[in-house]
Amino acid sequence: MSVKFDDFLNEQLKDPEFRKEYEALQPERAVVQAIIDARQKSGLTQKELSERTGITQGDISKLENGNANPSIRTLQRLANGMGMTVKVEFLPIARATVK
Repeated sequence: MSVKFDDFLNEQLKDPEFRKEYEALQPERAVVQAIIDARQKSGLTQKELSERTGITQGDISKLENGNANPSIRTLQRLANGMGMTVKVEFLPIARATVK
């Protein structure tokens, strides 16, 4: 993220309603980032991952842009295509502050 975006986000997070909505989307943002990080760590393009999984490149793009919510089955297909497994965790809620 750029410094300008971070400054903008921090300003927006001062609004309690915005903060509540932003925090509610954290799980979705975490899944999106995990998909992107895993694909990049695997050294694959979206097209290559598509060829390995049978999931269209357009659908992978939608997932990575946060415009689609993957099912567990889709996450497993993506993980298999990258030679990985899916791990889901439930963690205690931590009330971290955004700086």
